[in-house]
This record gives sequence, structure tokens and C-alpha cells, in this order.
Amino acid sequence: MRFSHPFFDVLPVLFVLFLAAPGFGADAAEKPCVVVWSEGTAGKDVYPKDINGAIAEGLVRDLPNWDVVVANLADADQGLPDALLNRCDVMIWWGHKKHGEVKDALVEKIFKRVTEQGMGFISLHSAHFAKINIKLMSVMPTRKEILDRVQPKGRVAAWGAYIADARDCFVVIKDPQHPIAAGLKDFSLKHDERYSDPYACPEPKSIVLGGYHTLRKDPAQKDEAAMGMTWEIGKARMFYFQVGHETNPVFMDENVRKVMANAVKWAAPTR
Repeated sequence: MRFSHPFFDVLPVLFVLFLAAPGFGADAAEKPCVVVWSEGTAGKDVYPKDINGAIAEGLVRDLPNWDVVVANLADADQGLPDALLNRCDVMIWWGHKKHGEVKDALVEKIFKRVTEQGMGFISLHSAHFAKINIKLMSVMPTRKEILDRVQPKGRVAAWGAYIADARDCFVVIKDPQHPIAAGLKDFSLKHDERYSDPYACPEPKSIVLGGYHTLRKDPAQKDEAAMGMTWEIGKARMFYFQVGHETNPVFMDENVRKVMANAVKWAAPTR
């Protein structure tokens, strides 16, 4: 015997409508989150909203399905309270003069989120000397012959030279099949400071971007160096982008914004 009642007849329709309603299922799932962190020392004449603000503007436009959060050293909890850190899928880090002010306890929290929980990490330009970058680059060994050629000698995450005598930076796509290179062609931009090879780091998984700087005193002279490298660190993906000196509006450049958006998508852990 079949039990029938008008209410039960409409239940299947109500259930379908409930599943399709905003706020349920995929629509209710929390957006992936990228946090763009900065120490806040870039000049306002070049970056009125700081470097992380410029990066965030590009990401908000290019990654509409992401939650883009700007964080600063001067904020409470140095910009990274536990609630934000724990929901962050990818972290972008720019620093220059205040590496030492970042608390060791915070560095340890970030390190664990990356290596143990798979949070992607993107380090920019002078953030190579950030505490967290050095710690991540120390997970795997760097060859002694490289450590002997950097300044200061023997230091992980150091470069061969740091000289503010550059004119232009030419970025060359070295691994065109890599997701970070998607939609990109070789490009150039004004860039005052050059870092010279080698970079004291573990063997990269990929050197996605290479290139060179031309010099102001002799534009025909080229100083070649790696520009964009990737690693797998613990459970996470990591990308370092050499370009990003604070005296140039690098992060407003459309090609660089494409690099940033691609890198965020690539570094994100599987949900």
C-alpha cells in the first residue's frame, strides 16, 4: 500500500530548490583565501596603498572567486591572527627593512602551516631575507659551492650581489608549460635594483622565469639571473619572484599581475 499526502508529493521539489538556493553546497563553501602581507616600508609616492595593496588590487580583479586579504606588520598580531592564518590558502610576503621585527613565534606558525598543512607561500624580491623565507629555504640543503659565492658568504637565501644600478629588467619565460607562465610572453619593466646569481637555495623544482637586468652605465651589458623559481616544501608549493623593488611600480604592471594571479592559483592546496 502506498502512503500518499500532498505534503510528501512536493517534498522532492522542495529538496531540489533547497539544494539550489544561494548559501548551500558550492555557494556556501568558504572561498579560498590569499593573504598579501607587507612590512609597510614602501614609499607612498610609488605605492599609495603599499605594495600589498597594489598586489591585492590585481588579485581582486583577476581572482574574483578568491577572498583577498591585506595584512600589515603594524596590524594587531602583526597582521596574522590565528583565525586568518588558519584559513589562509596562499600567503604572499613582501619585506625589506623590518625582517627582524617579525616575531619568531609567528614565523613558526607560518612554517607549520606551510610544511605540515600545505599552505602555499610566495616570497617577493627582498623578502628573500625574511625569517620565514630563510626557514623555508633551509628545509632542504643548498650546495656548498653556491653558499661560497653569495653575500654574505654561507648564508641561505642570499644572492651573489645586490646593486641598485639597473635600468631595465627583462623577464624571459623558461618553462612555458608551467601554470605560472600561462598566458605570458617575455616582458620588460623598469627596475632599479638587480640581484645577481647565484641564489643560495635548494635545487628548484622549476625555474619558470629567467632573465637579465641592463645597467644604467652601459645598457648593452646584461646581468643574467633567475627571476622566478618554484619548490615543493613539505606539503606545500612555494614560489619566489625576484622582481619587486619598492622604488618601481612593479606590482601595477599587467604582466607582473598575471604572474601573481597564476602563482596564487598554482600554489593553492587542493580543497
